[in-house]
Amino acid sequence: MTRLNLFLVMAVILSALYLVRTQYDSRRLFTELEHDKSEAHKLEIENERLRLEIRSQATPLRVESLAKSQLKMRTTTPAITQYVKGPAGALDSFKNSDQSLTKSTKSSKSTPSAKLNPSADIAKPQADEALEIKATEKTTDKNPSAAGGSL
Repeated sequence: MTRLNLFLVMAVILSALYLVRTQYDSRRLFTELEHDKSEAHKLEIENERLRLEIRSQATPLRVESLAKSQLKMRTTTPAITQYVKGPAGALDSFKNSDQSLTKSTKSSKSTPSAKLNPSADIAKPQADEALEIKATEKTTDKNPSAAGGSL
């Protein structure tokens, strides 16, 4: 009987030690979890601050001022713009190819290939713009500030 009592006392002591150890591990893990949560919160705040900074750096006014100051770019004016005419008949051939493209997409509306070129409807109004190519003067002897390009 004493052996049984001794065995039961040892079992109680071991289970008490195991309980103390699990409580200690639980508290340690809980403090790690809280520390990690606070670190995640700090990182989220930093992320939002950086996103706000990116948005403020990418404003069109700031980009334009940087382009003018650092890249020495300037806005285009009619004085430095040259319009180049396309070859004779190029506009007609472009319109013809556009019409044939439109006819082929209308005739094949049931096929998936009709959905491949959604910009075909937009191409016709832009046909006139496509043939008038803008080219800026690149001669620096006429205008010394033209070396930087245009904006």
